[in-house]
Amino acid sequence: MKRYSAFALAREAFRNHSGWERAWRAAVPKDEYDVVIVGAGGHGLATAYYLAKNHGISNVAVLEKGWLGGGNTGRNTTIIRSNYLQDESAAIYEKARSLYETLSQDLNYNIMFSPRGVLMLAQTEHELRAWKRTAHANRLAGIESELVDPQQIKKIVPIINLDGPRYPVLGGLWQPRGGTARHDAVAWGYARKASAMGVDIIQQCEVTGVDRDANGVTGVQTSKGAIRCKKLCFIVAGSSGLLAEMAGFRLPIESLALQATVSEPIKPIIDCVVMANTVHGYLSQSDKGELVIGGGTDGFNNYTQRGSFQHIEETIRALIETFPVISRLKQLRQWGGIVDITGDRSPIIGKTPVPGIFVNCGWGTGGFKAIPGSGWATAEMLATGEPGVLAQSFSLDRFAEGRMIDESVAAAVAH
Repeated sequence: MKRYSAFALAREAFRNHSGWERAWRAAVPKDEYDVVIVGAGGHGLATAYYLAKNHGISNVAVLEKGWLGGGNTGRNTTIIRSNYLQDESAAIYEKARSLYETLSQDLNYNIMFSPRGVLMLAQTEHELRAWKRTAHANRLAGIESELVDPQQIKKIVPIINLDGPRYPVLGGLWQPRGGTARHDAVAWGYARKASAMGVDIIQQCEVTGVDRDANGVTGVQTSKGAIRCKKLCFIVAGSSGLLAEMAGFRLPIESLALQATVSEPIKPIIDCVVMANTVHGYLSQSDKGELVIGGGTDGFNNYTQRGSFQHIEETIRALIETFPVISRLKQLRQWGGIVDITGDRSPIIGKTPVPGIFVNCGWGTGGFKAIPGSGWATAEMLATGEPGVLAQSFSLDRFAEGRMIDESVAAAVAH
């Protein structure tokens, strides 16, 4: 793998860019692998990379039924933060955020990480008390976040309307080291480095069945033939329940569409991420000048990747209350991703009832921000056969034992 650098860019400019290699190999499936990962999104690719980097396991295949990064990884609003209330959540999200800070250097690929800060508004007394509680918990966990008053918010976001027609802004939780990254670049960077370390990334390869015997998993059936493996891991977000059914067990998740939209590009008007959970809308501005806008999930289970006018209308109305200056902007496009949501709005990382099959799912609407930490923890689990410190609390059996990690109650929203 050639190293990307300013010198390489200058050299290729003088020879009409004829010397660039493919970013990752177009691999042909082998008969058998030590580990098969289903899902070539950010979480799956990060897991493969950290398996090779941290544990020296590179006889790994990442199978993707569509194209690399074509699921939720390429269909989100790119927010990165770690200011969660529960200790277990804060630990894995802060691990991810800290890895994001140096990920471009680690992967030799510019993921465009921008630590521009994330501001979460409090627009009810209940929400203000919740953010106070979270700020104290973050301080104990060593996470940099602070409670800010309306005057401080106005300095951070001059375009905001503090006196909304329905809910005034009473304060907010500010994480200055949160921010955004380029979602496609995260997937491409992990894919490039994992491929260079020997991992096979196989696109257009749909898993159609799971092979098992009395001792556990033996392999998978795919649209490109049978593949044997010693360990199998499902990392497919909203499709996790479908693959679990193939393997003979059920997961406590439901799948819903989460929609987003972007506006026409304009000059810079906001240099941080703002989340308004009470009216339910969040906003940031991309490097191209587009306003990246998101809201809540659909109110019914579905597998669509298209947006709906009704939901976008609700989200835009909420944001126009908070940012009146955007009311005349045209929307360029909208889309949806299929998110997998658990009852406590926290992920599942752990073993399954079938020996040799592991699962990483249930990230809901907050999966992108967790990619490096999730991959790190899942790779450790696959290498050792047991969840490590980061993952052990997120095991599947917590639902049977009542050990909930309830971020939905703590934050009223789990983005």
